[in-house]
Amino acid sequence: MSPATKDVIARVRQMIPPMLDKFHKGQLGRVGVIGGSEDYTGAPYFSAMASARLGCDMSHVICTPAAAAVIKTYSPNLMVHPLMRNSPPGTSTSTSTSTSPETDASTIAERIIPLLDRLHVLVVGPGLGRDRLMQDTCAVVLRAARARGMPVVLDADALQIVQRDPALVRGYALAVLTPNVVEFARLARALGVEGQEGDVREAGTAAVEALARVLEGVMVLQKGGRDNLSDGRVMYTVDLEGGRKRSGGQGDTLTGSIATFLGWRKAYLDGIWETGGRLKEEELVALAVFGGSAITRECSRLAFAKKGRSLQASDLTDEVHTAFLNIFGEVNDDSSGARL
Repeated sequence: MSPATKDVIARVRQMIPPMLDKFHKGQLGRVGVIGGSEDYTGAPYFSAMASARLGCDMSHVICTPAAAAVIKTYSPNLMVHPLMRNSPPGTSTSTSTSTSPETDASTIAERIIPLLDRLHVLVVGPGLGRDRLMQDTCAVVLRAARARGMPVVLDADALQIVQRDPALVRGYALAVLTPNVVEFARLARALGVEGQEGDVREAGTAAVEALARVLEGVMVLQKGGRDNLSDGRVMYTVDLEGGRKRSGGQGDTLTGSIATFLGWRKAYLDGIWETGGRLKEEELVALAVFGGSAITRECSRLAFAKKGRSLQASDLTDEVHTAFLNIFGEVNDDSSGARL
């Protein structure tokens, strides 16, 4: 771990709430994950469960009825809402124009938007798929979340929503995008960011900053051998060691972890414990994203040490608490700095 990373970890630690008797349920984070369809039930579960295991108080999944029936069997600890809808069989995936209540994006979104008042952070994308009705519904919900000033984390197929309509997030400092190198290159090219003609693995920090600037302050985390994150003003590289096995679903641990740190951001700003006020509000999103990335990379390292090439996404879920202790130690009301 580099000295620069140690310094950032110490700052991230300051925004982690201690465990105090005076807290009540919900103060340490209420996270919602929109995604999950009949074919993709694991991703929203991994995201929501990572958030819960890291320490958010309440973790919700908003998905289709077919996905809900399955996800409910994974864990009784998650609150699962079967409110999303797929396009009917035979419907074009490129359009969503029906006015039927079950196939109209705005009508479906009207059932979901009231849930936002119960949440602190929204994750969009895990297991979402490319169904146009699903994506159009998410776009309506995203507008409502932005109007409420709610932090949003977008990953996987939700990035296609941004690619199609960048105005959904442009200029919104509480939006976080978490593309892998291929998704990053696709998004950057679509938005006219230069330097994406070659190997996407060589994009480097300059391209991450450039994409963040094009989006006017959105936080972009490019996942890879190192995770680079920038909002166009600040630039961080997370150089913690990760595992060497790549399997589907690892990015869902990342989105859930970032969401919990963003929930803790609200707790920090609400002053529910004596923080000392050493962190500025404008740096908290970057610190939250850095913290989520650090946790995920440590989960991957721990899981790979145990499982090797057999590693699966669920193995990262099992390591969330240990990863937290390894990086941040226990956080008490009288503690300061980071245990490194």
